[in-house]
Amino acid sequence: MSEPSAQAGRRRERLIVALDVPRASEARALVERSGEAACFYKIGLELFTSGGYFELLEWLVARGSKVFADLKLYDIPETVRRAVANLRSSGATFLTVHGHRSILEAAASEKGAMKILAVTVLTSFDKSDLAEMGAGADVRALVLSRARHAAETGCDGVISSGLEAPAIRAEFGTRLLVVTPGIRPAQGGRKDDQKRTVDVAQAFVDQCVRALSDGDDLALVLYPGANPGPQTIRLERLRPGAGYVARGAQETAFTADGSGAASLTVDIGGRTPLHIVPRN
Repeated sequence: MSEPSAQAGRRRERLIVALDVPRASEARALVERSGEAACFYKIGLELFTSGGYFELLEWLVARGSKVFADLKLYDIPETVRRAVANLRSSGATFLTVHGHRSILEAAASEKGAMKILAVTVLTSFDKSDLAEMGAGADVRALVLSRARHAAETGCDGVISSGLEAPAIRAEFGTRLLVVTPGIRPAQGGRKDDQKRTVDVAQAFVDQCVRALSDGDDLALVLYPGANPGPQTIRLERLRPGAGYVARGAQETAFTADGSGAASLTVDIGGRTPLHIVPRN
């Protein structure tokens, strides 16, 4: 695969199409209509209870698609462990498990090549729902706590609303995958039973950047997207192994990796100039 084609493939994989329909036959028809626009599909509990779930999963994998098995496993750890052991050879790329530490540990111990995503707080929940459950933490604090559990237990990522995703990125960088459900059209989209949602523009725009380089120094002006605050930015085409200094509100030293890439966390609250220069 050529580099432009590889990049296009990675961009398509950022969008996971939810096959939230009653029957497997309808799911197959939706996949056929999607054509080349999508290559990653979510199949959840509704389809699981309708019959033909695993046949659908096999059909998707045989087409070259990736599958997100959104089953949100939540049971005693040993039962979850055995369920994950059964599912790991199914061909699913992702499997969801509720974000309690003992359950995550059990799931991670049997995942094989399949990636385990911890459900932090359902997007249909808000602070009032947590209070009803007797949880004292606010939503953001609980999401971050469960994200830490996911990282510490060897899970691969989390399910989080787009409202908390920037905070997870700021703390964990690329250590955890972040999958965001409840994305709505940019204008006029219904929320249905979702309480913590973002629209398409908010989900896919983390920050806006203007850049100017003379081939050595790099001057950036960063603007916040939908979620001002700490953001992780990735720099590429630096000199492999070279040291640099990022000068802005604070001065940060960093080193490019062997491919000439590096990641920085920058607090973007408004117009944020950043000057990157080689370190002497």
